[in-house]
Amino acid sequence: MPKKISLAPEAPRCSACMLNTLCLPTGMAENEVAQLDKIVNERIRIPKGKALFQQGDKAEALYGIRYGSIKTLLEDANGQVQITGFLLPGEIVGLDGFLEKHQLSNAVALEDTEVCVAHIEDMDRIMSELPSLKHQLRRLTSHEIKRSQQLVMSLGVLRSEQRLAAFLLSISQRLAALGYSSSEFVLRMSREEIGNYLGLTLETVSRLFSRFARENLLRVQQREVQLLDMPALRELAGTDCG
Repeated sequence: MPKKISLAPEAPRCSACMLNTLCLPTGMAENEVAQLDKIVNERIRIPKGKALFQQGDKAEALYGIRYGSIKTLLEDANGQVQITGFLLPGEIVGLDGFLEKHQLSNAVALEDTEVCVAHIEDMDRIMSELPSLKHQLRRLTSHEIKRSQQLVMSLGVLRSEQRLAAFLLSISQRLAALGYSSSEFVLRMSREEIGNYLGLTLETVSRLFSRFARENLLRVQQREVQLLDMPALRELAGTDCG
């Protein structure tokens, strides 16, 4: 089960976090980040495979991923599941709930994960004092909308090989922003989960990985991926990788 952790006064907060250039404090002045420190006083640890929140839950907070990764997914009344995103450290979970007052999706840990908690009522309280926080929330919401639009375009327009190439390049870019290698990384999601997200069957995803390896675009061993020819992958994707 997820475990809530109350932060001691001396515990590192947003102002001292290595991810603060990617998370909520982006673009905020130091004195404003210090005010944000006062409301981010809790973290939650989620074991692999467990949910941070579920579809329909009351939206109580925004969650910044401190380490680990999370998948978001929708589930209909018949139990059909559609994965809508994979979120990495420094990215925010729960933005759709922030707008709608209840969670529109499930958020499940792909690995052992820890998130920082910013309660919505606390954020509402300090928003008037921190116009840059309001601007940052608008920016993050706009990014979320853009990501959703790109997924719709991918499912409706792109060929299967374009979808996978664009997905790998997107993961590469986001890991590079965290300071990790852009060409060698471990995929925390399964091929079946990638296929669900991209609207492809497991067999198609496996076939495409094998094809990309034969064409020397990448090297793959289970979930370990090495991108060998980034320009060729970009040309194959033929679209903004987000």
